[in-house]
Amino acid sequence: MARQRKGLRGREKAAVLMISLGPEIAAQVYKHMDEADIEVVTLEIANLRKVTPAEKEEVLREAQEMLMAQEFIAQGGVEYAKTLLEKALGPEKAKQLLAKLTASLQVRPFDFMRRTDSQQILSFIQGEHPQTIALIMSYLSPEQAAQVMTGLAPALQAEVARRIATMDRITPEVLREVERILERKLSTVLTQDFTVAGGVDALVEIINRVDRGTERNIIETLEEQDPELAEEIKKRLFVFEDIIGLEDRSLQRVLREVDMKDLALALKGASEELREKFFRNMSKRAAQMLKEDMEFMGPVRVRDVEEAQQKIVNVIRQLEEAGEIVVARGGGEELIV
Repeated sequence: MARQRKGLRGREKAAVLMISLGPEIAAQVYKHMDEADIEVVTLEIANLRKVTPAEKEEVLREAQEMLMAQEFIAQGGVEYAKTLLEKALGPEKAKQLLAKLTASLQVRPFDFMRRTDSQQILSFIQGEHPQTIALIMSYLSPEQAAQVMTGLAPALQAEVARRIATMDRITPEVLREVERILERKLSTVLTQDFTVAGGVDALVEIINRVDRGTERNIIETLEEQDPELAEEIKKRLFVFEDIIGLEDRSLQRVLREVDMKDLALALKGASEELREKFFRNMSKRAAQMLKEDMEFMGPVRVRDVEEAQQKIVNVIRQLEEAGEIVVARGGGEELIV
């Protein structure tokens, strides 16, 4: 039986962990790693000799302890984690784990809210100043922030959107004050460096995930209040009407992924020019069937049309991210990704 190696390096431990997790779970972990780390770990796996059961057990135990420590820190800060880890693992082990984590770990503000239901967040922020709401939403995931944005009153949506887009840097003191007002210990600020929050990119990520009604309200209101900002945002967004500028080859690729029922519903609210563009990129039989489906539907709700259009836009964004199609943005600039 091969002897257990002593003093495994960090890279070797990562390789052992990935092997122990199995190919399916390891593949999911890879999705959250940058290319440089993937290359390093993959090379270690390739050069790793047979992994013994003892090595697997040791690495998995260490990984479990590190994850447990991170979770405790996220829940209540370093002191809270220290108390729980000392009870679970003893003072010495707790000290070692925290030393490793606090050297590189910075718990993001509002971490607690990122694990909170969006409807609960909406109730938390009711009555808060738009700037406070904008600050909180800047630290939520784009998906979560989109759900919160959709739940805000129309007038407040545009105001919060404007403040997110124009937000720049926030001091830790301001973050702590917001947390105090909300009476939630959401995170621990472990550094006095300024933290980047908000900006146009953050707002675009949110708008890309809200429903069409919310998106239209934000853009139209911003066009009245801050035309330059509205134009900047539109250049970075892709909306259903922009399909008119999509290359025929790209549109044909999109059509292979789109549900025809969604397309029929989406085109009920489209211009004649856009409808014809779709029909031209389909076979005569498919186009005729689509027209018949649209006629058979009769009157439909605007909300249903917008939801169907958003589904198609989501398909386009996914294909663009995968580098399978070319998309022209609002400013006319073509991007190949």
